[in-house]
Amino acid sequence: MATLIQSYEQQYSILTADITAKIGRLKVGNHENREQLSREIQANFEEANDLLEQLELEYRGSGAGSRVAAYRAELQRVKDEYRSVLSNSATYNIETEETYDDWNTNEHRQKLLDNSERLERSGKNLTEGYRVILETEEIGAAVLQDLSVQRETIQRSRGRLRETDEQLNRSSRLMNTMVMRALQDRFVLVMVFLVLGVLLCAGLYLSFWGRG
Repeated sequence: MATLIQSYEQQYSILTADITAKIGRLKVGNHENREQLSREIQANFEEANDLLEQLELEYRGSGAGSRVAAYRAELQRVKDEYRSVLSNSATYNIETEETYDDWNTNEHRQKLLDNSERLERSGKNLTEGYRVILETEEIGAAVLQDLSVQRETIQRSRGRLRETDEQLNRSSRLMNTMVMRALQDRFVLVMVFLVLGVLLCAGLYLSFWGRG
């Protein structure tokens, strides 16, 4: 996908540079040439719009919509320049070929350089913004993963606490049972000793009275 996007962006840059060059020629051309150039420029604008639509489809879901917005703003600026040339074309004088060549090698070249520099700066800013977005998404994913791990740990701890509580309850019931049995055993022993004491006393009493 990245290769296709780069291809579209390269085509768009070449196309806008060509439109800018034709607008410069439109300023100094004769009536017939201006009509031909105007038709070509309008066709180029349509082609540029198609390229931007393709870029929007490729960028969809990647968080780089602002990059296409910057391209559209640049294209709108070129359209405004084109309309300005059309509205003021009646005030332009037809220049000589020498004058046109001089303008083409200086002013037009400077505009192309400025246009390229603006596109390059916009591209760098958008690339940096996209990198920050990706880093933010990675950090968010890591935080969510940590939270998921912590949640699982808490759930396991709760399970162990429940098991420990159940074991304590069983131990408590067992201890109560053992205490009750010990008390029962002690009571039986006391009763046995009492019976033996009674029997012993009775035996002594009978023995004493028997002798008498």
